Amino acid sequence: MPALAVRHLSKSFGGARALDDVSLTVLPGEVHGLLGQNGSGKSTLIKILAGYHAPDPGGELEVAAQPVELPLDPGQFRRLGLSFVHQDLGLIPSLSVLENLRAGEIASWRGTNLIRWDRERRHALETFERYNIDIDPRATVAELPQIDRALLAIVRAIESVREEQAELGVNRGVLILDEPTVFLPKDRTERLFALVRQIAASGASVIFVSHDLDEVREITDRVTVLRDGRVQGTLVTKGTSESDLVELIVGRRLDRFEASHHDLTGKTVEVSVEGLNGPTVTDLSLAIHRGEIVGLTGLIGSGFEEVPYLLFGTGQAMSGQLRIRERLVDLASQSAHSAVTSGVALVPADRQGTGSVGSLSVTDNAMLLVLGEYARGPLLSRRRLVRDAAQLLDEYTVKPRDPRLDYSALSGGNQQKVMLAKWLQTKPALIAFHEPTQGVDVGARQQIFRIMKEAAEKGTAVLCASSDYEQLAAVCDRVLIFGRGRVVRELVGGDVTKDRIAEQCYNSIALAESLDATGSAA
Repeated sequence: MPALAVRHLSKSFGGARALDDVSLTVLPGEVHGLLGQNGSGKSTLIKILAGYHAPDPGGELEVAAQPVELPLDPGQFRRLGLSFVHQDLGLIPSLSVLENLRAGEIASWRGTNLIRWDRERRHALETFERYNIDIDPRATVAELPQIDRALLAIVRAIESVREEQAELGVNRGVLILDEPTVFLPKDRTERLFALVRQIAASGASVIFVSHDLDEVREITDRVTVLRDGRVQGTLVTKGTSESDLVELIVGRRLDRFEASHHDLTGKTVEVSVEGLNGPTVTDLSLAIHRGEIVGLTGLIGSGFEEVPYLLFGTGQAMSGQLRIRERLVDLASQSAHSAVTSGVALVPADRQGTGSVGSLSVTDNAMLLVLGEYARGPLLSRRRLVRDAAQLLDEYTVKPRDPRLDYSALSGGNQQKVMLAKWLQTKPALIAFHEPTQGVDVGARQQIFRIMKEAAEKGTAVLCASSDYEQLAAVCDRVLIFGRGRVVRELVGGDVTKDRIAEQCYNSIALAESLDATGSAA
């Protein structure tokens, strides 16, 4: 008896068909992957299940073998046992964990009952204990690490359905996780997966949406692949290769991008960092040669993720110097404005929150750094701006090619290509990335790698801080492994592989301790 069955579901927007005769089943206790490129129809399907979109006539939905009339009313999904955790998690950072966990119940009590906060805290602790989670209910969400925010959002979703179903006297549930690991470093996903497995073991079902095929193959039992709004197949995950999944997702075999691992002997040093110290980083010195991409990685909290922001001035360096374009920049006094002036570019992990303005158009985001070139006195030449933005979209294969669209309307991969276009048109001396392909589909990922490599070959020094070991192996010539704030190992040439990077990251604490002992002995 399927926990959820969708049959012949279609959805059209104007003349475009976002879903075309989609059918899939999710079994009780199953983790079911939902895969596809941006624009394949995944989000449309999820929004129909949430009651946000009404499907075209003719589709059918069953929950626990019971027919459900479509379209769903807003909020009806909870009574059906469906719960959702979206990419943005839907948490309020300024409120406490407890207030976020019990927001619906607390809101309904105001004006009728006093809130017994001690009892609510006990209830929250009992809830977290049931899921083997250690989170302080009194902490504000803004204080939580990203993994705890994700766990909180998932528990809240499950609990809201569980309580509603208890009132209705039923016991069923399907949890839909839309890119739950998009902001998580690789070494934190196992906690999330442990919770997902626990949920599935209880008899509930999970629909797991992700672009990360390694994660999908690790956590799911079966996968359904969408392409251009149609189901391309449903496969048992065990025994299905990554290349098989990629072919279904993209529609063809995709050549993997391979780093060239240049011989750097005699190559010019384009950019160097000397004596950089920050909140975690200790005495970092490095050089980037012409045509080279240098990767930074390590376990979470080891300091590698700080470096791009310290170089750009949005993180506070305590000391250090950056040698760039024959200038020596004091990093302790670096600001974003001075960074841009000196030729430093930053593509942050949170491209929507800190790298762009979603409510502005693609043109405004892409051309932000060169607006002065389009000024006519106090006015801007909008026609020239839009024309040149359209040319950039062509050059970077951004889809749809409409510079007037809101930036937020683009898929993750196309948003990232706009960010690359924005910076690279200024010909920076150094471009620093943090998790450059986070939340990006497999096709756009390969394009972004090629753009990064072309930038390096044209003379831009490229620094890539990432917890994605496969990404680093694909694009980097050298990888520096961090442990306890310092570089503990450098990998070059044939050592720049996913397995070797992972091995050294998990050995980084021991390497750091060995360096500490050597240093103290000296």
